[in-house]
Amino acid sequence: MLMKQTQTTTAPKVLTDEEVSKNRALLCAKAALDKKAENLKILDLNELSSFTGYFVICSGQSERQVQAIANSVESQMGIQNYDLLALEGYGEGRWILMDFGDVIVHIFLDALREYYDLETLWSEAPKVKVPPEYYTSSSSGSSENYN
Repeated sequence: MLMKQTQTTTAPKVLTDEEVSKNRALLCAKAALDKKAENLKILDLNELSSFTGYFVICSGQSERQVQAIANSVESQMGIQNYDLLALEGYGEGRWILMDFGDVIVHIFLDALREYYDLETLWSEAPKVKVPPEYYTSSSSGSSENYN
């Protein structure tokens, strides 16, 4: 006699809007780190802001590197079909702002980053932990993580 096996299937987990936004911020972070972005931070602004969910903030050592980081972020987000809503500062390469709606990426030269000091301005924002594997041996970014 054959016994019929029952197969149980579980529905795929449905992500919340906040989880989707966090994943987008992490994708931006990975793309930036792939171009050796430094001192990368992700700030969770969901409870503090009505205009975005996350800031990704990082630095580059030259205008060309700042532009290369922006190119990498735009490319990776485009592959995932995430629209770039606004881009500011690319031509100068000193502070590039990339607006993806729920994620805003700030790529700075160090001097401008220190001057505008977004981390202090948004100091109440929780920091998102960047997975250690995002930091490759070729990346010179800080591997400091936050909970």
